[in-house]
Amino acid sequence: MSHVLPVPKAVKDLFDDLLGRPVTVNPADPMKAADVPNTLVALYTDDRLQLMAVIGMDFALTANAGAAIGLIPPGGAEACIEDKVISKMIGENAGEICNILAGLINKEDAPRVKLHQVFLPGENPPADAVNYLLALGRRLDLRVDVSGYGGGKLSVTLTA
Repeated sequence: MSHVLPVPKAVKDLFDDLLGRPVTVNPADPMKAADVPNTLVALYTDDRLQLMAVIGMDFALTANAGAAIGLIPPGGAEACIEDKVISKMIGENAGEICNILAGLINKEDAPRVKLHQVFLPGENPPADAVNYLLALGRRLDLRVDVSGYGGGKLSVTLTA
């Protein structure tokens, strides 16, 4: 059995539980190539290190969700967005969120996937991962709004 994309409600419920605050999700347009330099890109692999999924969080969602999970006041996320730099702590927090997001992809009777690597905004993810993140097909694109913080775009793409 292959992996299936999560439904928006599963994404909402996971973020609600993870951040301990209300979250809303709505459909969004797919990411464009111009968005990639300002996007967190997370790579998910199976046990053979084959790329199975790529998740992207735009700069705003990286800052807002990374601050919210670490109980950093909203001003911390706002400062990152204003300065166009993700702080070390917020970046680490966003990486932890990516680790937990693997649960949205893992399904019974499908090969287990796990977080392999996270590229913060401004870092250079591998070209093949970027191509999957931008490709049409097996993908889910959502606007995720975190109560009290703000929101941004989340894209989940499956490669296999």
